[in-house]
Amino acid sequence: VLFNICFFECLSSQSTISGIRLPSRLHSSITSVNTWRSVLVGTKAMLTCRPVPLETLIGITWKIIFRDNTSCTKAYREDKNATMETNCTDKRITWASRANQNFSLHIDPVAITHDGYYMCKMATSNGNFRHGYHLQVLALQCPPETTMRLTENGTVVCKAVAGKPAAQISWTPEGDCVTEEKNQRNGTVSVQSTCRWEEGNVSTVTCSVSHLTRNRNLSLDLHSYARVTASLERFLLIILSVKFSLLLVLLVIAGFLYFKRTRGCRYRV
Repeated sequence: VLFNICFFECLSSQSTISGIRLPSRLHSSITSVNTWRSVLVGTKAMLTCRPVPLETLIGITWKIIFRDNTSCTKAYREDKNATMETNCTDKRITWASRANQNFSLHIDPVAITHDGYYMCKMATSNGNFRHGYHLQVLALQCPPETTMRLTENGTVVCKAVAGKPAAQISWTPEGDCVTEEKNQRNGTVSVQSTCRWEEGNVSTVTCSVSHLTRNRNLSLDLHSYARVTASLERFLLIILSVKFSLLLVLLVIAGFLYFKRTRGCRYRV
């Protein structure tokens, strides 16, 4: 599931940007573009603004909203030739070079926590421009761990743990299935699909896990699994019966010895 947070702060309803009062004729002149980007963990990412003539620039603001809903704002004022930051603690996110020469944002190295929405807002004498990036970070070096098991109530559970992006799970044959996703604290996603089939109608089921890193098929023979389970239950029952028999014999021997000892003592008296 792609992370999709849109941050649209309408400049036309404001009279300032980055603390700069804008001419009233600019309020209704807005050009907006949104782009989807996917990058790998550990690589570098460059997010660019719309190129504009430097002599027309009034101010620029990068507004970032991360997956966990925290935010960071980086701004540049042309009139003071100064940059400003708010809540920006991640040193891996920087201006590509000097803000008055290059308005691009540089991320090096990219981490899962950089998943989010990045918007460049520019105010110029020719109008306002916005370019947003939906940035999705992929952890392809860490494929999800896949497992499959039969529960006591007869349902089959297939899991794909810690994938980025989330894995897709499908079943053959199709059954009565419920699939859930859970976001992990490290930014990965775990997927669990639980299925049930009418008893006796299906012998073998296959869980297909699809992910950018690899595809896996896990199969389970329900009839064979049931036979093994029944055999195991019988074996455990036999073990319990033997243990109970041995315990009963030990109790009988202990009782006999105790009775014999107390009887011997009575004769001596």
